[in-house]
Amino acid sequence: MAHRSPGRRLFAALTLTGLLASAACSAPGSDSGSTETDASAAPVTSATCGTGPVTLKGYFETGFPLPKNLSDEFTKQFPNVKWDIREDQFAVITQNAPRVLTDDPPDLMRLPQVSELVKDGLLKNLDGYAQAFGWDKWPASQLEQMRVSSTGERGDGPLSAMGLNFSMTGVFYNKKLATQIGMTQPPATLAEFDTVLQKAKDAGLVPINQFNGGATGGLAFPLQNLMAAYGDPAAINQWIFQKSGATIDTPTNLQATQHLEKWLKAGFFAPDINSQDYATMMSRFIGGKNLFIFDGDWESGNLDKQMAGNVGFFLMPSAQAGGKRAAMSAPLTYGISSKAKNADCAAFFLNWVATNQQARDIAVEVGGSHPMGPADAYMPEVAKDTVTASTLAAGATIGQDNGAMDFIANATGAIYAKGWTPQLQKLAAGQQKPDALLKSVQKDYESQVKD
Repeated sequence: MAHRSPGRRLFAALTLTGLLASAACSAPGSDSGSTETDASAAPVTSATCGTGPVTLKGYFETGFPLPKNLSDEFTKQFPNVKWDIREDQFAVITQNAPRVLTDDPPDLMRLPQVSELVKDGLLKNLDGYAQAFGWDKWPASQLEQMRVSSTGERGDGPLSAMGLNFSMTGVFYNKKLATQIGMTQPPATLAEFDTVLQKAKDAGLVPINQFNGGATGGLAFPLQNLMAAYGDPAAINQWIFQKSGATIDTPTNLQATQHLEKWLKAGFFAPDINSQDYATMMSRFIGGKNLFIFDGDWESGNLDKQMAGNVGFFLMPSAQAGGKRAAMSAPLTYGISSKAKNADCAAFFLNWVATNQQARDIAVEVGGSHPMGPADAYMPEVAKDTVTASTLAAGATIGQDNGAMDFIANATGAIYAKGWTPQLQKLAAGQQKPDALLKSVQKDYESQVKD
């Protein structure tokens, strides 16, 4: 569903390490049920799933096939491991995370914002596994935003989570509809994008369809893209990482929010935006009902199957010609509960996801994005005419431009549900102004960071 400081780079990967094979043959670790919550991680001498029956308890995000595909393949390779998986929408996971990790802790969980969870001692410190599996030898930028200090600041400190892959967001478009309005290549500037949107509306098309209903403020996707078009993505990361003095209420972010309001007033979005969920957005786009959606490369594999040859992808164009590109781009974050019964097996699974050839194939073919892992790791070939190829190429561009950002919804555990979503729904309904929106979100943020 889409994140970082300027020193971060995306990676191109490949080669299966011998660590997996050697670890799989060793005995299970002795601290599987460890609940340490202090700043130091217990040393890990071996972390495996052993040979006896194991049931990994997972709490995953609804609508994303990658985790299920990976878990199925893992069981094929390690038949002693079964899965007990519960799924919820990301917004529900965001609201439920502290309670679930306290009352019904899974071994492996899709994570929203992690700072509060770390401060409350709900996530296992993964540094011991990082040393045992060699994650600390991967490009540091891959893991940076999953490191959290004892005060909740992200970017350094112990490793508190791991990614199933490295996702990125941008703009998907229907090639046939684009041809109808004379769009032969992606717009190179924000002004060109505005022109294309107007042409689509004039032609009787729905230019953009975006989910924004219920508990999910999907307008955060185009808004953050616009913020990156106008301003410095590093400043957005500073805010998301809760750095001292950081604010979302800046002149360039105001320009971005005003631009989003202009799109809304121009009728560039479907009129029922505030009643749409994610599944409806995808169904309409796949059905050819609109030209653009703002979404992530996790849909690339799905769209290559559902709309073969008819989907393109581009990064949000800069406000100025030749400007650097930026995008929401970060690991699909999963963590291990500090109370997990099978922590070693869950960590072994995370390492397998990043280093096993079949797992990396699934990450690209199903997830549509770069796997985590060593800089020289195996990378499957992708057909050039697919949208997956386009999203992978876009990821390389983001890496070159140091333009990766975390998602603005991840700044605090409650900012998505209590800040961005209601404010963006009000903006779409014409009940909120851009400057007031940013001030309201910043006020909520400051209150939540102090708690």
